[in-house]
Amino acid sequence: MDQSKQEKEYGYELFPERNTGTKKEKSFVKSLFTSQFKCEVMLKLAMETSPYAKLLLSAMNSSGCKVVRDRHFACEDCDGSVSGGFDVASSQIVLCQNNIHQQSHMNRVVTHELIHAFDHCRAHVDWFNNLRHLACSEVRAANLSGDCSFSSEVSRFNFGMKQHHQECVRDRALRSILAVRKISAEEAQKIVDEVFDSCSNDHAPFGRIPHGSKDAEFAYRDHESRDRYNANL
Repeated sequence: MDQSKQEKEYGYELFPERNTGTKKEKSFVKSLFTSQFKCEVMLKLAMETSPYAKLLLSAMNSSGCKVVRDRHFACEDCDGSVSGGFDVASSQIVLCQNNIHQQSHMNRVVTHELIHAFDHCRAHVDWFNNLRHLACSEVRAANLSGDCSFSSEVSRFNFGMKQHHQECVRDRALRSILAVRKISAEEAQKIVDEVFDSCSNDHAPFGRIPHGSKDAEFAYRDHESRDRYNANL
């Protein structure tokens, strides 16, 4: 496939630095005041303090996919419509430094993309050729990352609907697919509907839907306890 056509079909045009492969070199002093520096500081904090991120990092390590911050994360400028992405070709998570300005947002983006990375690690996901695989991972990421938590939805002035969490997950999975694949909304909706029940009930590695930081903290403690128990068998 022609490279420019592939980039458009798979959403790479949303991440221009992925295409050029070049970054501007900055002096150390200047770098302290850049969006990249702030992004990297927030990333470090997310990896060290977010129970969502800590659980996923631990689960990936247990699965033989150890995550190294400098190797597997990159802070870059992106299109204004996205906050992050998982680059399968490089096994790297892209964090959109020009669009992430708050720690809570960074925590959610890191968690969302780590769920894609976890799925990539544990399953034979055909990201480019099987839209059901892509849709399943998007449903799981929206369901488990806190994207659709009560506090997140209130901040968007979306609340009060019956079965609101499920509808939020469907909507965000649909929008994520449409951002990176050139298909109709009707086709994307059909694919999300086909995988929704099975994928929304797959809570690995959390074991439950973490509806907030407390839930995620309990899930993280349970996961660590299971790891210690299995290590002693």
